[in-house]
Amino acid sequence: MDKQPKLGIIGGTGVYQFEALSQVREQFVTTPFGPPSSALIHGQINNHPVVFLARHGQGHTIPPSEINYRANIYALKAAGVNQIVSISACGSLREDYTPGDIVIPDQLFDFSKNRKRTFFETGLVAHVGVADPFCTRLSQILFEAVSSTTTNVHYGGTFITIEGPRFSTKAESYLFRTWGMSIVGMTTSPEAFLAREAEICYAAFAHVTDYDVWHETEESVNVEMIIKNLHRNNQIAQASIVKLFELNSPQDCSCSSALSGAITTGIEAIDSHQKIKLDLLVNKYLP
Repeated sequence: MDKQPKLGIIGGTGVYQFEALSQVREQFVTTPFGPPSSALIHGQINNHPVVFLARHGQGHTIPPSEINYRANIYALKAAGVNQIVSISACGSLREDYTPGDIVIPDQLFDFSKNRKRTFFETGLVAHVGVADPFCTRLSQILFEAVSSTTTNVHYGGTFITIEGPRFSTKAESYLFRTWGMSIVGMTTSPEAFLAREAEICYAAFAHVTDYDVWHETEESVNVEMIIKNLHRNNQIAQASIVKLFELNSPQDCSCSSALSGAITTGIEAIDSHQKIKLDLLVNKYLP
């Protein structure tokens, strides 16, 4: 990894800016996959470089299924980011993960249906390992950072991504619980998988805003409930990111070599257009 980790923060619902940033500048970019959701906001936290991106656009104009996840991750990679903390709203599928809690999940289940899940298409194929889809090292550091605050935080659990933008039916919510899922949201897939293909460490800071719709004695999820809990936890998110830099020292991590041995298309068969398009990701592996 680089001598100084460069952190990317992806803000989800209710998180459209990051007040802890100083020396802020805005950068409008495009990528081979189109424009990202919003301008990149460059800044510093205690002299550490940070890049912030609003996942749904400023003012929340882009629904989950229409987010250009590939452009978002590519833009952060091009900006030199080698670590990402994703801030996301989620519903709890467990009695012990209560609204207001923070979860740092360690597993991911992709139940979305209509999204581009990979940078690698016809002409240049790669199969990246995602047995552990979140960076274990960064997730543990993030957990320690959140633990330094006054909020209740949990490490571990499976995050299931649904297509959205609608919320779950009760039948779906009950099923997710029988499957052993812990929290449910709409954006972590394919974001985490694309980050792995881009060889970026990725960890999720999941706000529990509700009990989805399975709980018999609690109100079913609604937008007002989500925003209320997110606003309460925004300061915790910012304090945790500031603390993260005190704990996050440069270390080698397997995420930074995720494409090593993953490219399966023969050198002579690689499509030249695809090679140029993905040069940022593959140039260290291809002649």
